[in-house]
Amino acid sequence: MLIPYISIAEDDRYSISGYIKDAKTGEVLLFANVVVVELNTGASTNQYGFYSLKVPAGTYTIQFSYLGYESVSRKVNLKSNTNLDVELPQKSTSLKEVEITGKSMKSAVRSLEMSATQLDIKQLKAIPVLLGERDILKGIQLLPGVSPSSEGSSNYFVRGGEADQNHILLDEAPVYNASHLMGFFSVFNSDAIKDVKLYKGGIPAPYGGRVSSVLDIRMRDGNSKEWGATGGIGLISSRLTIEGPIVKDKGSILLSGRRTYADVVMKAVSDLADSLTFYFYDFNLKANYIFGEKDRLYLSGYLGKDIFGRKQAGFDSGNSTLTLRWNHTFNQGLFLNTSLIYSDYSYGFKAAFGNFAFKLSSGILDYSLKQDFSWYPNTENMIRFGWNSTYHQFKPGDFTSANSTDTSGILSTIESQQALESGFYVSNEQKISKSFSMNYGFRVSLFNNIGPSTVKTYNNYKEIIDSIAYSKGRFYNTYVGFEPRVTANYLIDSTSSVKASYNRMFQYLHILSNALSSSPTDLWTPSTPLIKPTVGDQFALGYFKNLQKKNWDLSVEAYYKILSNLVDYKNGANTFLNPDIEAELEFGRGRAYGLEFSAGKPSGKLTGWVSYTLSKSEKQFDQINMGQWFSARQDRTHNISIVASYQLTQRITFSGNWIYYTGDAVTFPSGKYQIDGVLVNLYTERNESRMPNYHRLDLGLTYQFKTKKRWGSDINVSVYNVYNRKNAYSISFRESKTVPGTTEAVRLALFGIVPSITWNFKF
Repeated sequence: MLIPYISIAEDDRYSISGYIKDAKTGEVLLFANVVVVELNTGASTNQYGFYSLKVPAGTYTIQFSYLGYESVSRKVNLKSNTNLDVELPQKSTSLKEVEITGKSMKSAVRSLEMSATQLDIKQLKAIPVLLGERDILKGIQLLPGVSPSSEGSSNYFVRGGEADQNHILLDEAPVYNASHLMGFFSVFNSDAIKDVKLYKGGIPAPYGGRVSSVLDIRMRDGNSKEWGATGGIGLISSRLTIEGPIVKDKGSILLSGRRTYADVVMKAVSDLADSLTFYFYDFNLKANYIFGEKDRLYLSGYLGKDIFGRKQAGFDSGNSTLTLRWNHTFNQGLFLNTSLIYSDYSYGFKAAFGNFAFKLSSGILDYSLKQDFSWYPNTENMIRFGWNSTYHQFKPGDFTSANSTDTSGILSTIESQQALESGFYVSNEQKISKSFSMNYGFRVSLFNNIGPSTVKTYNNYKEIIDSIAYSKGRFYNTYVGFEPRVTANYLIDSTSSVKASYNRMFQYLHILSNALSSSPTDLWTPSTPLIKPTVGDQFALGYFKNLQKKNWDLSVEAYYKILSNLVDYKNGANTFLNPDIEAELEFGRGRAYGLEFSAGKPSGKLTGWVSYTLSKSEKQFDQINMGQWFSARQDRTHNISIVASYQLTQRITFSGNWIYYTGDAVTFPSGKYQIDGVLVNLYTERNESRMPNYHRLDLGLTYQFKTKKRWGSDINVSVYNVYNRKNAYSISFRESKTVPGTTEAVRLALFGIVPSITWNFKF
């Protein structure tokens, strides 16, 4: 948060530092505000809930505030460095006056962050979604510059980038596949999530590894004051979260679980479903303990699994993460976070044909160590520095016989790969004057390929012309990336500001896919001597305005993104378990640019926002489309989202959203020809056609039952796609059944109108 600048001599300054917490649960509050009223200066808590600021000796009124909480003031007679932890009570809603409070642009006007959005979990829970399953990834798809990859999918595109160019972190652990059931649900149980922050540009120096965006998700710590539970029962899934103190006010634990039972419902209504398995489950764990004023220990984990298939064939995938985190305060001005991180993503496919059965398995495994320091030398500067290192183990694919009569074992395999990805960063958030502030710094990233590995060289005919074998543990290839970051904010007045940012990002991991959603043929592959890291440079300029009297927030941002070393398959590539997959790749460049408009109403009976994005995303490969620029699949000229929530009474809330975007760029046949009496489609330019434009309306109603002692519950009824729009998921072409010799297009629509009902409870 940017507070008006005030010049203070360094002599006789003392630090005020501590944590800001929720008075009801004891959870730390991220990015809460601290203001010294008499000096009109202040600071914000960091992503771990810690704050620190230096002011001269004296008596002050310190004001603490946070979105959705009552402000608290403390009188402090500052004569020495002081530790001050504060608990904020949640705002209560009176029966006489109903008011919803969301994220205000007022803080965005003053904040140094640009192209970043901190999402309100309570507001996201009110958005009607497919099958009633609360989903934070469906919520961020309604923000300007963000759009879903396909109908109902949790995958998303940010500012014209690919889905794999989004870095998704759960308590600092990377999540490589954030979706359940082929993309229709996300892996994040909203009951276990405390904070969600999306960076589309102006990405801070501590983050690296992806060129489009960072989604930083933090799990709840658990209630350290009393035991309780929350949950919900829906048409196809249920969830339950239990939390409470290990030692009151010193430690807590949270356990959360969720499972779908679509397979159970289908078996109850259809004999054909007896052999069908179709469900997912996931678990979240978070525990923490305070060892004193200076030390806190956190342990968090996630385990999720998807099972889909019948007796003859099936698909399964799963994520597991574990984060052990230690917070240490050296003194009032220096804070350290140390994290040990484990992440494992695996997926596979199995099938049986007569007496033959096989299984395909693949995945990626990470081990990480990172340290992040926050140093508060004075009120005008906050310096962050640190390092991280991740060991990647890629499991690109084993094709194994699963037949008990077959003793051949592994039928085919692709050589596994190992790599070490590291980074060092430093940045400074500086208040230069009353109106001007900057956040500037850089990140240096390193990527090392590690043996055993065989590096091959190919000619234009995909033939191997040379190969070099490297022994186990040998570092045989190194990339170094220099990644400058800078953001500037000029405060025009107390209600408006202009911001500009530039960031460079290096991405060393790539996903190779021919599908709209995750499939067994998807491959995560590292940069190699042949596959260069993708480099992204993004420039952004924005204007932010808070209309205080009319309670509206306005913003407009323009961005331009340049991408180099993009990876794509060649036309007609052989992608299935190909040990020479690098010979099937093309390398090119991309560009994306656009304008994002947003108008939001953060408080009152009616809240919500309207966003509009005008954009263009293109690619260029020498051997594709005759070397000409062509539209990327995720190129969508227009993207509109309208989100609204209206609290009619204390107990009844209406909500709705309307979405419209330009259809995806696709390659349709431009003609046909005949070979040996068989008609074959002719394809010319890449992505020269368009899918039909997409739009739909969702509506929801929530009724809050009367609270009895500690028990509370509500029921939510929602309707997805109210006017039953048959949006195209895919379009295929076939010979007409009624007019032989002609071709007809066949549209596949996944969802029409879908009603749902969910009962949520808390005690």
